[in-house]
Amino acid sequence: MADESVDLGRRGFLRGRRRAEPAPLRPPWSRTKQFTDLCTRCGACADACPESIIRRGDGGFPEIDFRRGECSFCAACAESCPEPVFDRAARPWTLIARIAPSCLAMNRVVCRSCRDACPEAAIRFALAPGGVAVPTVEDGACTGCGACVAACPADAVTLQPGPETAHAP
Repeated sequence: MADESVDLGRRGFLRGRRRAEPAPLRPPWSRTKQFTDLCTRCGACADACPESIIRRGDGGFPEIDFRRGECSFCAACAESCPEPVFDRAARPWTLIARIAPSCLAMNRVVCRSCRDACPEAAIRFALAPGGVAVPTVEDGACTGCGACVAACPADAVTLQPGPETAHAP
């Protein structure tokens, strides 16, 4: 039988995308290395998500869209899936918030939306030279829930894969 895994890099090339896009964020507890092999794209996880942050992505595979809200780690997605896509014994994920230079506070505009939205208080503002408060992320406290992403008016907050020693909710 032929290999039925999806090569997302090749798909992007054939669609005329020149730059490599970051890998899509999968639901928490996903077996990321085997995700496209195990997932049947039934949509049960998206239907079960009370936060409505799971949407159909490229090829119909579920992806997390933090612009819609945050993950509450309720595990409804994992419990609703009929396939062995999720591993609840593992950590949900190791995502860590990262703040880009386009952040309003880094550009001398008073904004603390990300800090106010963070339920773990992982984003703090420290006074920098010149009297400007700039955000910093405490990696050990960040759960990767995504609350800060939707709150940012400048789209300066993203979630990146963090170290394996990151905080687990």
